[in-house]
Amino acid sequence: MELPVGAPCLLFVRVEETKATKNRVHLDLGPTGRTRAEEVERAVSLGARVLTDRTLPNGRGWVVMTDPEGNEFCIERGELG
Repeated sequence: MELPVGAPCLLFVRVEETKATKNRVHLDLGPTGRTRAEEVERAVSLGARVLTDRTLPNGRGWVVMTDPEGNEFCIERGELG
């Protein structure tokens, strides 16, 4: 099944670690119509914090962030970079 351009998509990945705390969902977001840097800036303006910037010199990688409640999420490279 082919998704429309820009449609949200969820990928579930099984991990080896056992659950240590309550269940949480970790989202990896790929911005549409913005660069990763623009999306990070937008998330910070909404109350998120940058935990780790894992952007590589070639532009690949991601930025690990946390929302105001401490839930972690990542912003991947967007369609514009």
